[in-house]
Amino acid sequence: FTSLSLFSSAFSDELSHPSSILQYPSEAKKVVDEVDLHCTSWRLAAETNNLAPWSSIPAECADYVKDYVLGRGYVTDLERVSEEASVFDIDDGKDAWVFDIDETLLSNLPYYNDHGFGLELFDHSEFDKWVERGVAPAIAPSLKLYQRVIDLGYRVFLLTGRKESHRLVTVENLINAGFQNWDKLILRSPDEQHKMATLYKSEKRDEMVKEGYRIRGNSGDQWSDLLGSSMSQRSFKLANPMYYIP
Repeated sequence: FTSLSLFSSAFSDELSHPSSILQYPSEAKKVVDEVDLHCTSWRLAAETNNLAPWSSIPAECADYVKDYVLGRGYVTDLERVSEEASVFDIDDGKDAWVFDIDETLLSNLPYYNDHGFGLELFDHSEFDKWVERGVAPAIAPSLKLYQRVIDLGYRVFLLTGRKESHRLVTVENLINAGFQNWDKLILRSPDEQHKMATLYKSEKRDEMVKEGYRIRGNSGDQWSDLLGSSMSQRSFKLANPMYYIP
């Protein structure tokens, strides 16, 4: 009888405190969860190259992408790539590592913060203005990997889609961000501006291989940085849900 009374008293207390009763999600919460689920699925498809070519992020995912790239999740994903890439040892002076620049070594988040984090269609002239300021910060995990690659004695090639006319400002930006001692910086010449990125970067890697280099590692944020001919022994894809370059 005593136990039953205690149970009844406890049950009455629960009823008198609605916050302790099982709560079901509101319709608004369900909608938010559905959007997050949809956008998480979209981001996974984008990162794994399972989407058809796309020019901007889905409008409903604007806040999701913003929260991701400004939050701990993006940093953690970048750190994971850097850690996994750090296991290589070098054989001799012909082992090479290829790095992309934008969203691989340098972060353009300050630019994309003003342009919807991929919601706006890419504007080449506006982005060129940003590049010409030369203030893009380093991606910290990539700087750490870069230093390790340099210390191990790799030949380092920076292969970017930036224009040849941006060479000086790119060099200054890289040095100011902490990147030094690379072997070669490769930018697009005027007659290469209309080549698809996959073809352009493949041709440049082909040249490296013809010169006797073994491409042991390749780091980039786009699949077009990594796929094509003369692929590296291992490729490392950094997260980037903001834009797609074929």
